[in-house]
Amino acid sequence: MKRGLSNLDNGGLSFTPLVVIELAKDTKEEAVSWLLKRVKDKQRDGGADLFVEQLPKDVWDSANENPNVFIVSASRERLLFGAEDVGLVKECEDGSMRGFTRANGHHFKDYKGDGDEFLSMAECQYIIKYGLDTLRAREETSIPGYPQVKLYPGKSILRRMQSKGILSQVFPLHDKEELKRLSHSWYGKLRLSYQPLDKIRLYFGEAIAIYFGFLEYFTFALLPMALIGIPYYLFAWEDYDKYVLFASFNLVWSTVILEVWKRSCAWLAYNWGTLIRKKDFEEPRPGFHGVLGLNPVTGREEPTYSSMKRQLRIYLVSVPFVLLCLYFSLYVMMIYFSLENWALNLHEEEQSFWTSLLLFVPSIIYAIVIEIMNRLYRYAAEFLTGWENHRLESAYQNHLILKVLVFNFLNCFASLFYIAFVLHDMKLLRQSLATLLITSQILNQIMESILPFWLQKRRNKMVQKKIGNITVDKELPWTEQVKLEVDMSTYLGTFDDYLELFLQFGYVSLFSCVYPLAAVLAVLNNVTEIYSDALKMCQVFKRPFSEPAANIGVWQLAFETMSVIAVITNCALIGMSPQVKSFFPDSETHLIMLIVAAEHVLLGFKFILAFVIPDIPKEVQLKLSKLEYESMEALKKKKIQEASEPLKSLLP
Repeated sequence: MKRGLSNLDNGGLSFTPLVVIELAKDTKEEAVSWLLKRVKDKQRDGGADLFVEQLPKDVWDSANENPNVFIVSASRERLLFGAEDVGLVKECEDGSMRGFTRANGHHFKDYKGDGDEFLSMAECQYIIKYGLDTLRAREETSIPGYPQVKLYPGKSILRRMQSKGILSQVFPLHDKEELKRLSHSWYGKLRLSYQPLDKIRLYFGEAIAIYFGFLEYFTFALLPMALIGIPYYLFAWEDYDKYVLFASFNLVWSTVILEVWKRSCAWLAYNWGTLIRKKDFEEPRPGFHGVLGLNPVTGREEPTYSSMKRQLRIYLVSVPFVLLCLYFSLYVMMIYFSLENWALNLHEEEQSFWTSLLLFVPSIIYAIVIEIMNRLYRYAAEFLTGWENHRLESAYQNHLILKVLVFNFLNCFASLFYIAFVLHDMKLLRQSLATLLITSQILNQIMESILPFWLQKRRNKMVQKKIGNITVDKELPWTEQVKLEVDMSTYLGTFDDYLELFLQFGYVSLFSCVYPLAAVLAVLNNVTEIYSDALKMCQVFKRPFSEPAANIGVWQLAFETMSVIAVITNCALIGMSPQVKSFFPDSETHLIMLIVAAEHVLLGFKFILAFVIPDIPKEVQLKLSKLEYESMEALKKKKIQEASEPLKSLLP
């Protein structure tokens, strides 16, 4: 297999360590023995058929450290069977992408007789995770040693142990050699070049690679706005009302970039095999609870929870709470405007350098308060969404994203809408937008660049203390590597990263016509973001399990919704400009009707454009159609062959 860890000194292990399981320090011995046996048992006996060994207890420096750390791996044969079970899509010799099967293994690129060098390390770790996730209770009624932790036939063992705090974490190990090569090509040197998306995908999986692909694409998509914005800013700085052309360009830009991204993403997903990969059957979340019932799809017993109860929790508790938070956000916004008026009056009474600086203080304070409120609300939203007791992780994520987006949108943009359409103060709008954008980017860089860099330095010192004279850059013994990675921070997914880009897209697409440098600041921030995110993934966090993904998911809908709001907002800003108003000096009603009509036409054009531009390029569609045709032909041949076999047995 393509696993750099095979080059390590495995310290007497008969297999390459790939995945780590950590149980709680006080886990009962009978529970540990039972779990290890189930992991080792053959699949026909209900096990996972994996290798597992406990990390030697003599490697721990003190009695306070947790000895219940176990290393998991698998044989090559088991991994190849697992690749077929998970529906892994690989490249064939003819360049097409097909679902892997052992029977047709010789048709696949880099496949040898024993499968060596065929699967990447990330794919091996994903297969092991799949094997662990499919460990299910059989005759057991409870976890051994924990009679209160009930089991029932078909229940996922690891999910049950995780929800009850017996299982602390399961994570894949880093491959230090491969990570060093990836780091060098990704962020090792400051240079203007494309990211190594294929290498990122091979190491971290498709979901993370698609995020970095979208970050890169969005940064390039901002360049036209930035290039137009710089001269516009330099030569029309004081002409706040001359933004009609820039707003018109905004209308087209915000629509086109999202449509082009869908096509680019389709190419990535096809080349990585996720566009044709079958979606895994989704199991209940670890935190899901309810009365024991029968799943009509799988026929297995599992918790059931009334949809009516969930809806009552959503509409009687969650919705009122979100509305209360939105009201509080608006209340804070009005306090901000009171501070703005106070600073402005003070400056008018005594104009000086210090009072000029004071004009920016309310906006800076408000921007910091916005960031704090966003983070506090995020914790509350996670608690509420968990309390709603959604059965599937996808439903949980969708409800969480909706809650967070609604609050963040109002919290970040309500003041800008109020200034633009209530106060009609374009000068204050430009100042507020600039302050909010710059302050939020500085805070994000502190949290995402400076803090991770400090954590890396701290980790390096910790490594040097633990292993003495060995430098951090040298290869560690695998036992030391496991100990260090157990204590590393856990990567929580791309949620916050997409949220940051969503808000940035809002700042640029909604109001950048009055502050043309918004796109320039966004480009500079994103270039730094690429390097800081790469540093975090490679040096700060545990390695996440590879997750298949064909697109950016529900975030695509979020960005498209923002682009619709951008069309309406920019049309309204155009209608408010003195340049347009001068054409309707006597009738404001006609102007409003014209702007509304233009907005409807542009929205219609937007949806027509989305319909005319195919989400999947024609070349990819042809390849998919060819693959579907060949699959149907192969199925026909198989049926004919099966039907002819009984006839052959009757012939003399």
